[in-house]
Amino acid sequence: MREKRPALVIAFENVTDALAVEKHCQANGLPGRIIPIPREITAGCGLAWKAEPGDRDALLPALDGAGLACSGSYIVLL
Repeated sequence: MREKRPALVIAFENVTDALAVEKHCQANGLPGRIIPIPREITAGCGLAWKAEPGDRDALLPALDGAGLACSGSYIVLL
């Protein structure tokens, strides 16, 4: 069994926001990928952005600066 590690998970209100973040991050070389939202997070559209916890300080300001909305960011064991 794989050992769980802390991960940054950014949740979204709707799929459109999640896909906009994916497009923005890929175009700008920002770390992470789209994942199904973990069970530990009950809010959201069913999709989330996963990255390393240390990437939070780069990702959140970049998303905010681009006008991209997220409903929350969490550190969870995945």
